[in-house]
Amino acid sequence: MRVIIAEDSTLLREGLVRLLTEEGHDVVATGDASALLAAVSAAPPDVVVADVRMPPTHTDEGLRAALTIRSNHPGVGVLVLSQYVEKRYATELLSSDTQGVGYLLKDRVARVEEFLDALERVRSGGAAFDPEVVRQLLARTSHFDSLERLTARERAVLAQMAQGHTNASIAEQLHVSQSAVEKHSNAIFDKLELPQAAGYSRRVLAVLRYLKS
Repeated sequence: MRVIIAEDSTLLREGLVRLLTEEGHDVVATGDASALLAAVSAAPPDVVVADVRMPPTHTDEGLRAALTIRSNHPGVGVLVLSQYVEKRYATELLSSDTQGVGYLLKDRVARVEEFLDALERVRSGGAAFDPEVVRQLLARTSHFDSLERLTARERAVLAQMAQGHTNASIAEQLHVSQSAVEKHSNAIFDKLELPQAAGYSRRVLAVLRYLKS
């Protein structure tokens, strides 16, 4: 795949370039948030990997660049990296769309197979959210009645769903059958009062429900 990397840490940036190159991918550009937007406009890649906090203010330049790319180039996957769980940023990114988007903690990059799997999921139009990010976002909304109606197993399924896993992948992760996952998913949709309607993904709405609560 063709990848653009926006990361101000030289060590991490060069490590990512080397890793992706060794895996046979093409890193077509690197730079800061402004350079990222220019590079994507000039030649859209398959995936952008961007840090949330970048120069000059080291606040949310990377995130804002990612959201701009999501809006202007919906076919480009965006995988955002963060040093810590920044709930507002994770929520904002997820709220924009969940197709071809990911949010990982930088520690996850050291787990090469998990990072490459997340990158491939994002490239393929799926989602990839760090388990710790999902755990904290779920904990943040645990006091809301709609989520309190979920059983422990249903919350586990929802957590996997929020990470971007398919039903088959959730079944593998939780060591249950795919039909059991489908049953739990339908229970989640019912308890969160998400009726089936044309043009809407109940899966996406279920994840957004607790993020926006």
